[in-house]
Amino acid sequence: MPLALAFFFWAMALITVALFIARVWWLPELASAHGGAIDDQLVLTLVLAGIVFFLAQAALGYFIWRFRARGSERASYWHENPKMEVTWTVATAILFIGLGIQGNRVWAKYILTQAPPDAVTVEVTGQQFAWNMRYAGADGKFGRTDPKLINDANANFLGLDEADPAAHDDVLTQNLMAIPVNRPIGVILRAKDVTHSFYVPQLRVKQDAVPGMGIRVTFTATKTGEFEIACAELCGMQHYKMRGRLLVMSDADYEKWLKDRAAAQ
Repeated sequence: MPLALAFFFWAMALITVALFIARVWWLPELASAHGGAIDDQLVLTLVLAGIVFFLAQAALGYFIWRFRARGSERASYWHENPKMEVTWTVATAILFIGLGIQGNRVWAKYILTQAPPDAVTVEVTGQQFAWNMRYAGADGKFGRTDPKLINDANANFLGLDEADPAAHDDVLTQNLMAIPVNRPIGVILRAKDVTHSFYVPQLRVKQDAVPGMGIRVTFTATKTGEFEIACAELCGMQHYKMRGRLLVMSDADYEKWLKDRAAAQ
């Protein structure tokens, strides 16, 4: 029985490492400029954790086999070993602190990067249970909004003030966002009611939208296609319905799409 248990731990460690190397159940295909650094940090974390996991399981299996009961002998143990305890505690602290520092650098470079002046700016407002997108239109200015003007029955989900001249050419969509490929995108995230989370796995973009705040996210999509916008924060009973579409297009297709949407309003 001890030998079978030892083989179980060894087999589990080997199968887990093999699944990692084969990248089974891996991340979706990367489609953003900044995502490579995030993927590299994830791989580094998994490699280091995988090495520790494999060595721990291999050692556990060895100890089960090496110190199995033989005949009528009785087990013996020592109470403590301060040197070993200090060694693995310090090693664990160095590993975790080092990963934390490196991960913080990656996160800070991504989240603190300001959108350049020529970036396409999109305001994204989450509400139970939809995503509202707004583009500034031809004048490049967002119209004024007022919470008192919000009227979902009339599709004024953002409380847009029609008396403001800058609001006349704002382009509004719900659960549909279009952006040009290979151009910086500046997203202003807002929330009407509760906390939501704007999540596009292929772009490695995930950021909470918090009521009362305008949180900025900058990214550049590198591949055209259609991707899902999910809400990654449990936001109510119909959270599962909060899904949108992100269309990444060529510059020409994007400009045409924006003009068509503006003309249809």
